[in-house]
Amino acid sequence: MNSTQHILTAMVSDKPGVLNRVASLFRRRGFNISSIAVGASEVQGVSRMTIVIDGASATVEQVRKQLDKVVDVIKVIDITGDTTIVRELALIKVKCTPATRSEIMQIVSVFRAKIVDVAIGSLTVEVTGDELKITSLYNLLMGFGIKEISRTGVIGMIRGTTLPTGLEE
Repeated sequence: MNSTQHILTAMVSDKPGVLNRVASLFRRRGFNISSIAVGASEVQGVSRMTIVIDGASATVEQVRKQLDKVVDVIKVIDITGDTTIVRELALIKVKCTPATRSEIMQIVSVFRAKIVDVAIGSLTVEVTGDELKITSLYNLLMGFGIKEISRTGVIGMIRGTTLPTGLEE
């Protein structure tokens, strides 16, 4: 049984307790959620939840169907096999000295990231991209010393004009 990474997108009612019910379903099934991100969608009162999990396709499909039955879950799709746009945001606080500041800024520039805060002993970098890009930048900056990192988790959607949410007008 092959275990692969799956990206599920769920349209859910924007109400208290929905995230807890969704997370509980995964907990009961013994799935570890690698990443979960929730935010407003294009529809008033509906949030988009992006969940990344590892598992066999058949098992993930069973969980997806169970998730579809949860109260306040409007629609769930597995966008793993589709042509998707997948992004993550990270803030990385890097130790720096006057001697290393310009080298760090050059590395950040190569990754098309931004410096969002400058302090005497650190620079805070904002980077957006796929997981590999963020991890690559992180690995390069580790040599200078990482003070802190915060990552949003994956968000994604299907490319093109298709609206797979079931909320089409």
